[in-house]
Amino acid sequence: MSQFFIGGRWTDPLGSGSADVINPATEQSLGLLALGSEADVNAAVAAAKTALPGFAATSREERIALLERVLEVYTARADDFAKAISLEMGAPITMSREMQAQAGIDHLEAVIVGLKALDFEETLDNGDTLVRMPVGVCGLITPWNWPVNQIVLKVAPALAAGCTMVLKPSELTPLSAILYAEVLQEAGVPAGVFNLVHGDGPVAGAALSRHPDVSMMSFTGSTRGGVAVTRDAAETVKKVALELGGKSPNLVFADCDLETAISEGVEACFINTGQSCDAATRMLVERSVYTRAVELAQAKCAEMAVGNPAEPGDHMGPLSSAQQYARVQAMIAAGIAEGARLVAGGPGRPEGYETGYFARPTIFADADNAMRIAQEEIFGPVLVMIPFGSEEEAIEIANDSPYGLSAYVQTGDSARAARVARALHSGMVNVNGAFLGAGSPFGGVKMSGIGREGGRDGILEFLETKVIAAP
Repeated sequence: MSQFFIGGRWTDPLGSGSADVINPATEQSLGLLALGSEADVNAAVAAAKTALPGFAATSREERIALLERVLEVYTARADDFAKAISLEMGAPITMSREMQAQAGIDHLEAVIVGLKALDFEETLDNGDTLVRMPVGVCGLITPWNWPVNQIVLKVAPALAAGCTMVLKPSELTPLSAILYAEVLQEAGVPAGVFNLVHGDGPVAGAALSRHPDVSMMSFTGSTRGGVAVTRDAAETVKKVALELGGKSPNLVFADCDLETAISEGVEACFINTGQSCDAATRMLVERSVYTRAVELAQAKCAEMAVGNPAEPGDHMGPLSSAQQYARVQAMIAAGIAEGARLVAGGPGRPEGYETGYFARPTIFADADNAMRIAQEEIFGPVLVMIPFGSEEEAIEIANDSPYGLSAYVQTGDSARAARVARALHSGMVNVNGAFLGAGSPFGGVKMSGIGREGGRDGILEFLETKVIAAP
């Protein structure tokens, strides 16, 4: 963790900053991470700029072959990624294997399918020629909650488009990023096409966003971070793609299979210890079944075990950091202070966990949508339950949010499902337990971001359009 990957080789940092990488289950250091300076970012951007003309000139077939080699190498090392993610961010090892590491395979396969179907040139109805060209050198900033998932959703489409890049992953989860650099190197990605610099947002992230030779910034993280990237990028009028926060509503109507809907709804909130931008954190329940729904949610929460992430099983792990633990505790306290009814969990660690950033799975009932716990992204295992009277009221509550990433609908009426899904102001809607597949466009509206990731649409984000008119 003491070197960066720049220009096709591992290099010593030019700056002197460093930080401990902490195992959130033990609070012990996994090692010291070098933090990049502006000089390190400049070196990485220079390498990417040098490599751009050659890589941009490669054919689609050449890039397909390259991505297929990346997929082969990654698949062989998938368990290394699962172990690294479990160590660095606390994902239980079973979940890390089946979801976290597996996402690196699923999304890369979807990008390859999308690239094979994408036309880089076409003739318009008026006879002009439309050409899709790589946007150029790209700055990629990825978060800690789904580290490989987000790296692949940026690196793979950038490669598919013919771009070169500099990746700055979260300083909380550097191990998986280092492994991915090793995979790309082994797969034969040309020198300078992919570069890796570790660092924090205010220094390395800002230097990347402001750099005049970077043509695009792709950022996943908090809305606050996305605003900062956008401001820094504005001076050089960069293209910006943002995948930000969410406060996703889950609309539960009385005509659904209530037991299944509540059980799956609690799981959809608590997966990855609630640290997912599209987590179903607001459960809106039709008033006629609300009392029963609260009882079912309370019972389901009692079944949600918290445990050591190194051990196999379907338990929850710790939160990612001391800062995230403090945030979740503050929001639980806010919910209690605002008068929401605490029906499960609450402040503090689960019994038997004095060490580690473990939080209690928590459910608030009888919340008002104006409460902080209903409006702000908590990013932890905290579910907020709100009753509604009519379909119209449910839609109104669901859309009353600064966010618009994902939404969920549970109903036995297919016409209602279609009607409500189209009325919800969000980038994605999951109906009756279904989830978006790899390759579908992932992203949101309002303060949840700009642009889409995944599959063909994800590649298009890294392309610019040129039109040629000729006699």
